[in-house]
Amino acid sequence: MAPMTEVEGRRVALSNLDKVLYPAAGLTKGELLHYYATTAEVLLPHLRDRAVSFLRYPDGPDGQVFFTKNVPPGTPDWVTTAEVPRSEGPARMVLVQDLASLMWAANLVTEFHTHQWTVDDPGEADRLVFDLDPGPPATVVQCCEVALWLRERLAADGIEAYAKTSGAKGLHLLAGVRGASSERVSEYAKGLAVEAERALPELVVHRMTRSLRPGKVFVDWSQNAARKTTAAPYTVRARGVPAVSTPVTWEEVAGCGRAERFVFLTPDVGRRVRDHGDLLAPLFDRRRAAALP
Repeated sequence: MAPMTEVEGRRVALSNLDKVLYPAAGLTKGELLHYYATTAEVLLPHLRDRAVSFLRYPDGPDGQVFFTKNVPPGTPDWVTTAEVPRSEGPARMVLVQDLASLMWAANLVTEFHTHQWTVDDPGEADRLVFDLDPGPPATVVQCCEVALWLRERLAADGIEAYAKTSGAKGLHLLAGVRGASSERVSEYAKGLAVEAERALPELVVHRMTRSLRPGKVFVDWSQNAARKTTAAPYTVRARGVPAVSTPVTWEEVAGCGRAERFVFLTPDVGRRVRDHGDLLAPLFDRRRAAALP
């Protein structure tokens, strides 16, 4: 039976703490849980009130990897859940609202993925997202070029963008929006992706077609759809190394000359948070959320 730990008055089972999840880095499950506990202050606001999809990898990234959207069997009754709309009918999903539920979920060994809306108003998106995905031999360096163009274009419409690494190969751009459905935000984002391809034809593609993508950056606008989820800020990814989806400054984006500069592992994030705080914190200021043109 897994040992029980008390977290903010809740009893949480934490299991297999010595299990090595990332052999290349020697990172154990206990160290992964420690990362989430010490990053909770900046991570939790990005999860709170959002239905969470879990991309689970209990035996490490080289083992079985699978998505869990419905409330997992054995979920403690004190973990908050909510009924959310889906095209195939409503479903009940987990909300990670506090440190105890974060540690319970992290013990499942998961990436955290969220929608661009909150459960109190699923009909209105409060986030706009672009997932910039490089097709080899393009890298995150080319993603940074595209991100700078998109930042200026969004600013022209009064929308302030923020950047984070995907924790994989690319870059995510986020912005706070208001007063629009996911369908409307998707329509707007697609329009900007098409504009980016026209402006940077040698660098950008807005369609997912694999044959179009080598050497270019796919500007994925489709994650604004109500059913889609995106890797949350500060989540550790199920990759060969424990890379984290990490907020970055625009100065870093502008100065990105080498792809390896944009790989941040779990030990790096604590230092960055101490230096910068949460670079995405302005997203929580509703006064800065923009109406789409």
